[in-house]
Amino acid sequence: MTAPDQNFVSRPDTTAYETDEPVKYAVADGIATVTMSRASFNNAQNSQMTYALDAAFRRAVDDDAVKVIVLRGEGKHFSAGHDIGTPGRDINKPFERTHLWWDHTNKPGGEYLYVREQEVYLNMCRRWRELPKPTIAMVQGACVAGGLMLAWVCDLIVASDDAFFQDPVVRMGIPGVEYFAHPYELNPRIAKEFLMTGDRMSAERAYQMGMVNRVVARAELETETFALAARVAKQPRMGLALTKQAINHVEDLQGKRTAMDAVFAWHHFAHAHNELLSGDKLGGYDAKAMASANKQAAGGDKA
Repeated sequence: MTAPDQNFVSRPDTTAYETDEPVKYAVADGIATVTMSRASFNNAQNSQMTYALDAAFRRAVDDDAVKVIVLRGEGKHFSAGHDIGTPGRDINKPFERTHLWWDHTNKPGGEYLYVREQEVYLNMCRRWRELPKPTIAMVQGACVAGGLMLAWVCDLIVASDDAFFQDPVVRMGIPGVEYFAHPYELNPRIAKEFLMTGDRMSAERAYQMGMVNRVVARAELETETFALAARVAKQPRMGLALTKQAINHVEDLQGKRTAMDAVFAWHHFAHAHNELLSGDKLGGYDAKAMASANKQAAGGDKA
């Protein structure tokens, strides 16, 4: 019999979901469409959504009729990032986990977030990056912080001309989001500016940096994205899977995976440091405070 953990921490789960369907799924003409459906909260990612995304991607992989997967977000914005302030923030809610990391909800100190973010952020994003079918992110409006992770795990990104990209978490004392792909998506010097200023990067600038494949008018975003998906879907399944594996392997030989492991550790040192200084792992920022600071800084679009 296992002895009870003397460091047991009880945290109440006060989650109030606005929807039972945070992710929608549809298939047509060999293309699976995975749609984030928390538009009232700009598709902020709670665990309910994250696990639903994982299930949708699994469904697409298991369906031999699906050749390509399109990831999109309902409403004005692709994704405002991690949920740090909606009624549906379910950080204390246990889920049936998809990896072999243990339940974080009753753990003390730094173990609490370290374990949770291994499960729902770093490991899930890596799982999605490596799924064997091509993925295309269809990005409009804001793609901020955790939203970057969802776009970056996709093989291709099509953005509307009003889209912008931003990772403002250095404001919290944290060196970028958990899936730290910044110096692989951008030139390292541009990545430093992107993080150190927290400024918005326009879709056009992201295209110039090679982070985005295509920039199209907002009215044409859906048509252009699905036209690209249809072109990719004409290729043989095995050829697509091997091509994706090959390029991902080259990125990993360049250090992407090991770099991400190191930065994930620094990310969690920052959480612990914040808690020691202020009693808050996010440095005193909630969703409203971050949104307000982002709006104040929105004039800077130089990254």
